Amino acid sequence: MTPEHAPSSDATPRLDPAAMTVEDAAKLLTKAGGVRVDASQIDQDIEAGAPTNAGGTINLVHYAAWLVREMAAGGASNGQ
Repeated sequence: MTPEHAPSSDATPRLDPAAMTVEDAAKLLTKAGGVRVDASQIDQDIEAGAPTNAGGTINLVHYAAWLVREMAAGGASNGQ
């Protein structure tokens, strides 16, 4: 088993960018972008049609692609 596939020895769970909770996505986007992203902003995007997984989690790649399409169409609800 390669090191990147070995189980983590620490107790901190790893985030899966293909299946993130709205809250975790908001925290990650805030840290990565330097602009505060609230979970409520992502919830508004979901209500406006942003894609979610069957369990209600978010795939960040799919969400980012949706945001780009919305921005190109002039319809991003939270200005991202």
